[in-house]
Amino acid sequence: MHRLQVLEKKRDGRELSDEEIRKFIQDYTVGLIPDYQAAALLMAIYLRGMTPAETLALTRAMLDSGERVVFEGLPYAPVDKHSTGGVGDKITLSLVPLVASFGVPVPMLSGRGLGHSGGTLDKLESIPGFRVQLTLEEYKRQVERLGAVIMGQTAELAPADRKLYALRDVTATVPSVPLITASILSKKAAGGARALVLDVKVGSGAFMQTLVEARRLARSLLEVGGELGLKVSGFITRMEEPLGRFVGHALEVREALDILHGRGPQDTTELTEMLGGEMLRLAGVAASFEEGRRKIQAAIADGRGLEKLRRIIEAQGGDARVVDEPQRLPAAVEHLELKSPAEGWIQAIDARRVGLALARLGAGRLKVEDCVDPRVGLEMRHKVGARVTPGEVLAVVHLGKWRDPSGVESLLRAAYRIGPAPPAVEPVVVERISP
Repeated sequence: MHRLQVLEKKRDGRELSDEEIRKFIQDYTVGLIPDYQAAALLMAIYLRGMTPAETLALTRAMLDSGERVVFEGLPYAPVDKHSTGGVGDKITLSLVPLVASFGVPVPMLSGRGLGHSGGTLDKLESIPGFRVQLTLEEYKRQVERLGAVIMGQTAELAPADRKLYALRDVTATVPSVPLITASILSKKAAGGARALVLDVKVGSGAFMQTLVEARRLARSLLEVGGELGLKVSGFITRMEEPLGRFVGHALEVREALDILHGRGPQDTTELTEMLGGEMLRLAGVAASFEEGRRKIQAAIADGRGLEKLRRIIEAQGGDARVVDEPQRLPAAVEHLELKSPAEGWIQAIDARRVGLALARLGAGRLKVEDCVDPRVGLEMRHKVGARVTPGEVLAVVHLGKWRDPSGVESLLRAAYRIGPAPPAVEPVVVERISP
């Protein structure tokens, strides 16, 4: 079928065949279809949706657009984790070394931040010398030798996803369940993962704003992942307020180190333990999620995670001294205090407003080509549920090379809502998701 007929068919809400999807993706990947026609298909999918069969066909087509890594001779099947993104989400940095310390291979392909959400690669690049772009051969060798890697997607793995994601970002088609499903699973399967633990975010700082949307995405990932032969499970977690106490690249690396040192905030530590426990269960290291979580807690207590992180940093060219000397990370030289305007309890801290405000200061990207400043961030002195008094410091803004916070301060203040009564503080994990 001609590509224009494919566009017409999906525009009108009709189901595309496996062959139509495969041919369109194949031709777009090699440059036979222009961006404007691919953008038209993305918008049609965003508006009309896809059936489970179409979503599976799209995922397979994107997976087959490049090479597929197959690991051999490893003690356990490779297990990966994927978060759908949020504000202050630094869990990968503590989770990967903890899980890998048990001999479980963790081939982690991560991304950069855009808009209000942060990116793991940007955080890692705040470590002096750390390389996030490795060759495919370096990627495979590090997983086989060290058991873990955290890096960006290579050109050989799911190249259709690389092209389509860039297009989705500039066509307002990112929050689409079929497109998110195909993007996540094509990358993870191409990278050699045989099991995947999901962290599906829900709330103001997430792509999925409601629990209904989050459950729909989780179900799609479970079903398509199962069809691809992946073991998939995970959690739906809250992203109403920023995760942890720090937002910003270098600051989040510091907090990840705190988790591994056993002094991390309650929410980030709990989420690390739960995701790690489920990864150990899927790998077969633990008989149950509860046993896996206890093993992760033990790895924090005895320092195994810290030692594994040192080796990962060294292997990727970074200065491993930051593990014990976080002052080597980039730091702000100027700060701005946000003070409480009233007495009461913090009812809410809008994660999206916080992320957008910090992006305007240089901590995030408003356009793909923007550079980020690793020094910029927010240090939250109080979280939701805390009682504050007039003039008490709510948070400290860490400023970088853009030192004019005009407009940003008011945006950050608007993120805080203070009320006369204590709010109900909800747990970070909403529910488990499993096949």
